[in-house]
Amino acid sequence: MVQAYRQHVRENLLLAMDTLRTHKFRSFLTILGVLIGTATVIAVTSIIAGLDKQLVDVAEQFGTRSLWVYKLQMGAPHVLTREERLRKPLSYEDAMAIKEQAPSAAAVSVELFRELGDFGLPPVTARYKGQDMHDALFVGVTADHLRLLNTTLSEGRFFTEADDAHRRAVAVIGNSVRERFFAHGDPLGKTILVDGQSLEIIGTLAKFKSFLGDDQNDKAIFIPYHSYQKAYPDAKDNFICVLVEPGRMDQAKDEVTELLRRRRRVKPADPDNFGISSAESLIGQFRQLIAAVGLVMVVISSIGLLVGGIGVMNIMLVSVTERTREIGVRKAVGARRSDITWQFLLEAMTLTASGGLIGILIGWLLSVAIRTFVPSLPSTVPMWSVVAGFSVATSVGLFFGLWPALKAARLDPIAALRHE
Repeated sequence: MVQAYRQHVRENLLLAMDTLRTHKFRSFLTILGVLIGTATVIAVTSIIAGLDKQLVDVAEQFGTRSLWVYKLQMGAPHVLTREERLRKPLSYEDAMAIKEQAPSAAAVSVELFRELGDFGLPPVTARYKGQDMHDALFVGVTADHLRLLNTTLSEGRFFTEADDAHRRAVAVIGNSVRERFFAHGDPLGKTILVDGQSLEIIGTLAKFKSFLGDDQNDKAIFIPYHSYQKAYPDAKDNFICVLVEPGRMDQAKDEVTELLRRRRRVKPADPDNFGISSAESLIGQFRQLIAAVGLVMVVISSIGLLVGGIGVMNIMLVSVTERTREIGVRKAVGARRSDITWQFLLEAMTLTASGGLIGILIGWLLSVAIRTFVPSLPSTVPMWSVVAGFSVATSVGLFFGLWPALKAARLDPIAALRHE
């Protein structure tokens, strides 16, 4: 029984393939919508999957044990409310209170900068022997900051508490700064001019992983917290970084929240007037964003699949009309309704499945091209998208080919034989 069924399917499939070979150009135009829809889905999902992997890698580099505390909530940009615009900055004393009073905090660091714009820290100009770097980032940090960066020193050393207490004019530079000024030399002990400040380089940092080609941390020039405060007495914007004891992330969030609410005199019924973020929360926000983008692209792709499905139904109805006499002959020699139905259904499914396979190939080639020519926009084709693309394409043929197949099966054999 099983063998007979397989033989029946094989025969119908061969008939369907023969029909496609006979009408190559018509078949191509029929599957064009399915092809475009499938290729779009594969290309978009490959970009989204690549971005997701890159974001996770970058977040893990910054540390899955890190909490970032700022006066505003980190994450997707949004229009600030009046209350957010008027919020007072977090203070150095807030950070020290967390360090001393939060049992779940293994280390605390503070970043000090003059202002935080919509797109991050505003760049400054760094200069060394007539060479300028106009997109450097200048930040004051405490001695524990290297532990929070979750990276290593490439050369030299990081600041000590003594450097910070004595407000020494020393700097640790990122990899991009080192490559710009000291690609063929030793940077240690050299003096660079940053926004008018003369600084001695005492260390360099290893290269950070970048997200979408953004290497801001590699462009950073770090100096001791109180040295920065001395250079910019009006700087008040503090960004607190907390390294959490292993397995105590939830407790740390609760401890920091309770402590800051008390220090900032937030009433019990009022929301927090500060933001606490972690790698996990930022990844969650990003995934919500790309899910929305993915949904839009799926809707657009569905339009292509719908158009392709309508084209398949139209061409199959034409095919039924053209092959009415053939259907009559098959019925006259013993073909059942189910045989005729499966013949046309398999033809429609073969059409759309072919479009799906070509679309998958084009989508994969687009992914490779994007990865090759735009390295900052990663792309990788996940296997589930290939399976889903092929399955949906085949299902389109099944759904839109059902009516023409049933119409063919219901033809009267005598009337069909008389058809010219």
